[in-house]
Amino acid sequence: MTDLSQKIPVLIVDDDPSMRAALRQWIRLAGFETHEVATAGQALARLSAEFRGCVVSDVMLDGEDGVSLLCRIGALDADLPVVLITGHGDVPMAVEAMRAGAYDFVEKPFDPDLIADVVRRACDRRALVLENRSLRTQLLDSAGLESRLIGNSPAMQALRQQILHFAATDAAVLITGETGTGKEVIAQALHDFSPRKDGPFMAINAAALPEAMVEAELFGHEAGAFTGADKQRTGRIEAASGGVLFLDEIVSMPLALQPKLLRVLQEKKVDRIGGTRPVDVDIRLVSAANVDPREAVRSGRLREDLLFRLNTIELRVPPLRERGRDALLLFDTFLNRFAVQYGLDAPATSARDEAFLQTYGWPGNVRELRNAAERFVLNAPVTPQPLEELVTGQRETGPVPVGGGLKELMDAYERNLIEGALRRHGGRMADVMQELNLPRRTLNEKMTRLGLSRDQANAETVEG
Repeated sequence: MTDLSQKIPVLIVDDDPSMRAALRQWIRLAGFETHEVATAGQALARLSAEFRGCVVSDVMLDGEDGVSLLCRIGALDADLPVVLITGHGDVPMAVEAMRAGAYDFVEKPFDPDLIADVVRRACDRRALVLENRSLRTQLLDSAGLESRLIGNSPAMQALRQQILHFAATDAAVLITGETGTGKEVIAQALHDFSPRKDGPFMAINAAALPEAMVEAELFGHEAGAFTGADKQRTGRIEAASGGVLFLDEIVSMPLALQPKLLRVLQEKKVDRIGGTRPVDVDIRLVSAANVDPREAVRSGRLREDLLFRLNTIELRVPPLRERGRDALLLFDTFLNRFAVQYGLDAPATSARDEAFLQTYGWPGNVRELRNAAERFVLNAPVTPQPLEELVTGQRETGPVPVGGGLKELMDAYERNLIEGALRRHGGRMADVMQELNLPRRTLNEKMTRLGLSRDQANAETVEG
């Protein structure tokens, strides 16, 4: 059997059943799906700006005529092709129809191949119009997302593309990433760029609520369900129906409640505490974790069957230290925003500040960087400090190349940071890695490039 759901629809409007039957046969033989109505009102009820095909209408209809229908379709969507048919050979009417925006005008009697060809061209034009609209929407969405998720690194460009792609689906999304990387911003974007954008966005942090309150917050309760429950309360899951529920720090959800959440995802129903019948809900679940969810499964904090439901799509948010020069772009953006917010001049950053921005590990990621920018703006008029001192509370005093470029400054800054850490920890690499928040391979590569060794640091410690 042919799957008509994949075919382009053509709406036939004619009050003559025999003509509708003939048009149906010819247009279906040409490979299209047909829908048929007898009046202009019935036609308008079937149409929208998303209609993928074209309209074929007789000019002479009972009640409202075809030219009037054409004008009303034009008000709905001026780019929806309308082919008008007449048996009267009325040239002035044809001229009026073409001026009103008709795609084409066909006189009876006509060759079936002619009507098929006209419909085919009209539908090709419609497909092109809808494709261009989709591209414009994608460009606008992309620009809007860039203002929320700032960064030119390949990792961030790929993440934005993933968000726009997956936002169009209803699949469950699990966002993983370190603290401060912007997981809630991504969850909000998945809502705002999706078909659910007009529905609610409900966010709840599973780690921020006392365990005794999580169940009532998520699932709601009936009046009298427990002491203090004097009236019915709608839970966050039910309140999110028609939109998105965002559960942050999902691995902190009490184990006893995880089967109940799993049932909601499987059956699209929620059981209020004290309720006698489940309530239907229509939600998209987006969750987030700042630890490896698979490790949480291994340690018994997260049910494996729940993880399978949560991570239909898994988005990893890169830490700031893996995003190259994005730290510079983000800091400059935050700097200007806070300057406007507080009515202050945006302070200039030095080359050493920029070297620090790119070489510091930023354990708090974008959240820490944003806080640093705010403090930098507020301190500049009264007690200006180097960014390094403002963020770390200490300032390395090693030699800095005089008149050097940014690369020389960054190399010198990195050398000072690593040398200082090696001295403080007597060359113990595990402690140095922890202080600088660097993996072993990255630290080794930097030490090799800068000509540093742990033996050298140990020697300096002994000599001191």
